[in-house]
Amino acid sequence: MLKAVVFDLDDTLIDWSGVNDDWERRQARQLEGVIALIRERHALEDAQAYVEAFRSRSRRAWEMAREDLRAPNMARDLVQAALALGVPEHVLDERLCMEAYRWGTVEGCGPFPEVIEMLQHLRDQGLKLGLITNAYQPMWARDIELEAYGLLPFFEECRFSAADVGYLKPHPSIFKVALECLGTAPEETVFVGDDIEADIGGAKAAGLYAVLRTSYRRPQVLNGDIQPDSIIHSLLELPEVLDKAFPGWSR
Repeated sequence: MLKAVVFDLDDTLIDWSGVNDDWERRQARQLEGVIALIRERHALEDAQAYVEAFRSRSRRAWEMAREDLRAPNMARDLVQAALALGVPEHVLDERLCMEAYRWGTVEGCGPFPEVIEMLQHLRDQGLKLGLITNAYQPMWARDIELEAYGLLPFFEECRFSAADVGYLKPHPSIFKVALECLGTAPEETVFVGDDIEADIGGAKAAGLYAVLRTSYRRPQVLNGDIQPDSIIHSLLELPEVLDKAFPGWSR
């Protein structure tokens, strides 16, 4: 019996294909806020040294994550970069630094057109909804986007960032956390995501029914070792998938 659907966030619910911003330049602008915060509390002569320290730490964290799936955490890296330059530990905390970074919506990015309609439909059928993301940011920071796009009400009970959980998909920990939050068993839960290895491989290994959400703009090359249970190009196709996999699921 189907009881819940869990979603990936980026490129599953939120479409990033229209973003043309220079990400490095954008990041430098946002780091200016963190630098200003540090300078309010402690001397920091070389702002560029902080930028480079943060980027170096971030790169190392993601390189290591490919080996052990331990999730990088942006808020932690913002603080650690400052500590590496001699800023005392008591001067900063992760929340302050993340707030100073001013993470938010990005021009050209937003929910896919069908997302809110389909989330409402699934909820109207009595299904629980959850969200897990491999985001570098803590979930409270990604909530800024969810609220701006009208998605937060659908995930108030269950939403997790890998940065908070400590492990990236496909590690089973983040799937387990979502299942415990929802109070459902793997066989009662569907996962929808856009990444073959992280989303589909992780969900199937955790025992969930795995739906690959692809698009004509971002075609996926299937990995021979990992096969989704179903493939959709739009969330509007999801009810038909559920009808076949979980007959009688809808009211």
